[in-house]
Amino acid sequence: MKRIGMLTSGGDCQGLNSTLRGVAKALYEEYGKEVEIYGFRDGYRGLIEGDVRLMSPRDFSGILTIGGTILGTSRQPFKNMRDKDENGVDKVTKMIATYQKMELDCLVILGGNGTTKTANLLREEGLNVISLPKTIDNDLWGTEVTFGYQTAMDIATDVIDKIHSTATSHSRVFLVEIMGHGAGWLTLTAGIAGGADIILIPEIPYNLESVVAKLEERRKNGHSFTIVAVAEGAISQEEAQMSKKEFKAARAQMTDPSISFRLARELGEACGQEIRVVNPGHFQRGGGPDAYDRILTTRLGTGAARLIKHKQYGNMVAIRNDQIVAVPLSEVAGKLKTVPVDNDLVQAARDIGISFGDEKIKKDKKDKKDKDKKDKKDKDKKED
Repeated sequence: MKRIGMLTSGGDCQGLNSTLRGVAKALYEEYGKEVEIYGFRDGYRGLIEGDVRLMSPRDFSGILTIGGTILGTSRQPFKNMRDKDENGVDKVTKMIATYQKMELDCLVILGGNGTTKTANLLREEGLNVISLPKTIDNDLWGTEVTFGYQTAMDIATDVIDKIHSTATSHSRVFLVEIMGHGAGWLTLTAGIAGGADIILIPEIPYNLESVVAKLEERRKNGHSFTIVAVAEGAISQEEAQMSKKEFKAARAQMTDPSISFRLARELGEACGQEIRVVNPGHFQRGGGPDAYDRILTTRLGTGAARLIKHKQYGNMVAIRNDQIVAVPLSEVAGKLKTVPVDNDLVQAARDIGISFGDEKIKKDKKDKKDKDKKDKKDKDKKED
């Protein structure tokens, strides 16, 4: 009898259910009644506390198109996995005990970067583990694409599409804040697909004056509105020069709700144009998977079942060159897949005039702006 455990951990996204379905249906097809699948509730919490239930084929029926996760999820930070409770027992020890008590043959884990680091930790402790790459940020190293990313891109693109009409009607600048703390894949692709005029991502720190210059250039060329796609992890060039400690302190003191609101305030002060912020937030993670993600998750899920069949544990199921492959968790854990600044997508965006807020400003323009600021200050002093 094969005994397989499954859990979904971290933030939810589209495709979790369809991935679970792909794994389960392939296992039932291979082993029939000789396999038992156990679902841990709320991610690693369920594994830690032994909160688990025996699943049946019926549980995986009709969930291909449903968003969220039938198992529930929670965040269990990797940095706290070795923290001990009042009895001196850490979370890793509890998870190992649950795994051994249930006599599992393998644990299938669906999650992103933090989840994968913990999965690798369990592998190092001797557990048979297989992980599946989940995140709308597409920032998991080792795979060309993660499930949930394509659907989230569709949603973010649709938001930008719909903002165009109201931005045009009111001659406004709209900042659309898109998810992605450490990597700008989602903002970059949705920005290009949605026809954004400026795209700000963490990998390319922006200069406020360059952004203002782009707004002025568009107004000069007869464009009364501008769409700015802003990654939630976007940073200024000044912030990029800070140490991690300095950056955290600076952001902790920031009074604006997010980087987009700070940027909106700064742009409003600099150019006098009406600025609005749109934050679709968790809409980007909600709803069912699109057709692409349904196919991708089915391929990844059945790929995990094949690894279980051949006892190829300790791997993440990935897609490379449109092929499903196994990538060692030891190579994946702790690595972030960011956007290369010379990426073809970045170059294509630049080629059609999209600004990344890092363009150099012509010296004469900058000198004039500095002079205007100085003249204004001198005038204010005289009036005082």
